[in-house]
Amino acid sequence: MEELTRAEWSARAAAHRERLAPYVEPHLARRHARVRHPVHDFLFTYYSQRPAQLLQWHPGYGVRLLEAPEYGGLKGYADGAVTRAHLVAQQTLVRTLHRLLAATAARPAHFGCFGLHEWAMVHRADETRHPVPLRLGAAGTDEVVEGHRIACSHFDAFRFFTPSARPLNTLQPGRDDRPDFEQPACLHAGMDLYKHAFRLSPLLPSDLVADAFELAWDIRILDMRAAPYDMTGWTLDPTGEPWTPVPIETAEGKREYAEMQRQFAERSTPIRQMLIEECDRLLRVATPTKSLDHP
Repeated sequence: MEELTRAEWSARAAAHRERLAPYVEPHLARRHARVRHPVHDFLFTYYSQRPAQLLQWHPGYGVRLLEAPEYGGLKGYADGAVTRAHLVAQQTLVRTLHRLLAATAARPAHFGCFGLHEWAMVHRADETRHPVPLRLGAAGTDEVVEGHRIACSHFDAFRFFTPSARPLNTLQPGRDDRPDFEQPACLHAGMDLYKHAFRLSPLLPSDLVADAFELAWDIRILDMRAAPYDMTGWTLDPTGEPWTPVPIETAEGKREYAEMQRQFAERSTPIRQMLIEECDRLLRVATPTKSLDHP
């Protein structure tokens, strides 16, 4: 087992917190002020990992932290390292995620959905999912949904479709058949890499979780820029860059969306592959090698 001195691991933990603080601290300030942001709060409200958990650094299974009493009370730890008992207890989760990630990686990428899942979530609805007006109004939004081919492959997006929009989807993904549908260009599949990574904490190194988080953060921005909401007055990022919509109801907007979707698919690929490799490693080290004398 690799060992890290207190100086070594504390420096890595501090760098991890410094990397993610620009995302976490504004969210905590908004939460304290009871102010919501429909884009930047998403990863902290839709997903179950708390901000404090995101900021907590873990070295991953197979590394022992020396002089680390701070880790003594954390789930899965003993004597500065994640225990084998915790690894064994998580085998069902590791296998499930490995199957989903490998199936998604093996499927061809499709770039023709144009983010219409967000539009289908407000089709013929009496109210929107966010306290933001619709850019084209209710009738205009419904017209876009009804005038396009809807092909959402991601169950956790499809399940929020309105009753009138669900039959319009050419696919019918279910809760238990995700590996049969998810494809690597899907924005929500890309965002969910963050969920898969943190669900495997503390077995995974936190650098990988942070990579997945930053990818999900950027994807969510496109998700809402291409959504039917009028985001006038909101800003794209902490620099104050003005928000600009991606009008997927136009040919130009479709081209812009597909190009950005392609870029995110390229960013997602190595993160998904690293998660697959980590799952492979965890499954391998958790299974005792059978003796030749005792098959």
